[in-house]
Amino acid sequence: MNERLLSNFTIALEALISNRTRSLLTALGIIFGVAAVIAMLAIGNGTQQELNEQMRLVGVNNIVVEPVIEQTEEEVSNDASSNSKEKYSPGLRLADVDAITEVIPNVSKVSPEIILDTYIISNGIRRSAKIVGVDPIYFEIFNFNLSEGKMFNQTQMKNGAPVCIIGKSIKNRFFPTENPIGKKLKVGPRWLEVIGVLEERLISEQSLSNLGIRDYNMDVYTPLHTILIRYENRDLVTEGMIQQAFVEGDDDESSSSQSTVKKNYHQIDRLVVQVEDTEMLNPVAEIISRLLARKHFEVIDYQIEIPELLLKQQQRSNELFNYVLGAIAGISLLVGGIGIMNIMLASVLERIKEIGLRLALGAQKKDIVQQFMFESVLISVSGGILGIILGISLAYMVSQLAGIKTVISLASIVISFGVAAAVGLIFGITPARRAASQNPINSLRYE
Repeated sequence: MNERLLSNFTIALEALISNRTRSLLTALGIIFGVAAVIAMLAIGNGTQQELNEQMRLVGVNNIVVEPVIEQTEEEVSNDASSNSKEKYSPGLRLADVDAITEVIPNVSKVSPEIILDTYIISNGIRRSAKIVGVDPIYFEIFNFNLSEGKMFNQTQMKNGAPVCIIGKSIKNRFFPTENPIGKKLKVGPRWLEVIGVLEERLISEQSLSNLGIRDYNMDVYTPLHTILIRYENRDLVTEGMIQQAFVEGDDDESSSSQSTVKKNYHQIDRLVVQVEDTEMLNPVAEIISRLLARKHFEVIDYQIEIPELLLKQQQRSNELFNYVLGAIAGISLLVGGIGIMNIMLASVLERIKEIGLRLALGAQKKDIVQQFMFESVLISVSGGILGIILGISLAYMVSQLAGIKTVISLASIVISFGVAAAVGLIFGITPARRAASQNPINSLRYE
């Protein structure tokens, strides 16, 4: 039995080798179908991985509240025409944080941030950077871990101690060969002691642009009250601010033709509210909006976003797109299978005398069936192997040339190859049966 199968396989292989060009053209449909499946799934997996990374960056169940700072002269004049007196708003501040924490249910964590553009000087090296005032809960919300040192303690938080935690890139730039813990770093006009270093956070350029986030590895983190005490507290009215207001009032006529930009009067620059349950994101965001509107005297000088919901919507769109691409690639495999069946049917007509001679010499009908089945399966399997090589090459080319992240999974290779083999088996049955049904006498007389 095994010898008969091996003999039929050898005959099928010899037939394909003797007609190499036709066999290759027959396999083209399978080759391109498998390649399309692998390449499309690699692009889809890459996009999915990118979205998952972005989801980790924005955190889970987070609502982001940011102040609206800029306002042009045209908008101011429109407001003045509708309201004789401009409404006053105290801006986004720590009092809003306390109100959200105390009043709104289903809120698990609230993290205010103050972000200032500054510079860092150490060992004769100067570089622009951002100093971010945060509470330790900030690192919990965004899943930041320390690679060295320790977190801010309660005393440092309460007293606004001159301490900081630096990103990995800051450490590599200013302390490449030494341990930065305990060292001093001049951040803006103040000297801060480094007490910790964050683990490196790999962020793609696409994530930076899509989410509008910073490169966390280049940030300096300090307690929130350190910023308010030692750097800037925009909630306080100072003598310098009053003098500047008088100067701006004197220059109103000379600058009337230019667009006016309102200064940032918000005490905090960002507020992240983490909700206990995903289903409560929209209701809690609506309550926050109403609470802030009341506390800001109906001045909408803030915006509320839910990054997770936006990313999930994008994720659903991406999944639908992947299904469409997979269906298109699957159709190409189907077309390849039909091509195999057509060529094999034509091959049966061309080889009627060969079939009749084999039957006359003692071959059974199942031998003829096996021969043609082997031929169709060999075409599809070899096409599947070439398609895998082409698909991996295409995915690599797309990643290098188009800058699109691709992830080739073993599952996509196994599925596409399995489908290719199945296509050859299924679409080879009809030609094989037709070949086996030939009458030996009539086949030998066929011209």
